Amino acid sequence: MKYFIAYAMNALIIVANKNFRDEELFITKSELENYKIKTIVASSEMTECTGMLKKTIMPDMLVSDARVENYDSIIFIGGMGISQYFNDSAILSLAKQFYAQGKVVAAICIAPVILANSGILKGKKATVSRSMVGDIVKEGAEYVGQSCVVDGKIITANGPSASKEFAKKIAILLLK
Repeated sequence: MKYFIAYAMNALIIVANKNFRDEELFITKSELENYKIKTIVASSEMTECTGMLKKTIMPDMLVSDARVENYDSIIFIGGMGISQYFNDSAILSLAKQFYAQGKVVAAICIAPVILANSGILKGKKATVSRSMVGDIVKEGAEYVGQSCVVDGKIITANGPSASKEFAKKIAILLLK
């Protein structure tokens, strides 16, 4: 007899093709799956993605093929490579669409800069890797020096050590 896992929610995880933060991806993905949240990894290329610590993952799809209606949340994983998306109009639009539809929008490490640049952090409490505080503040975010911050359906975290808490807060919002 075969058993099938019934997933309650779908989470779209965006990573850079090179230099994503390994812990942020793999811990977040694993924790969400522990909560029976299906994770779909997307990147700009359908080639093996390599983290800063050299772990690899094959993306499930291209970011350009992502449709908001197919997912309950979008999660941006940090690491130096994510800066390729900071001013990418398609990525910024995707973040805005998820937010406009009341879905969970999350970013960790330096990735909250994407949320700030999309305009959705204006007037919101958020955190980010210390090196990028000025980037989110200039776009209207209220910087909070905590490891993980939830403001409505927006979740931000400041780096790899916050990965587990970040994933848990995403799961809590999704499963409410």
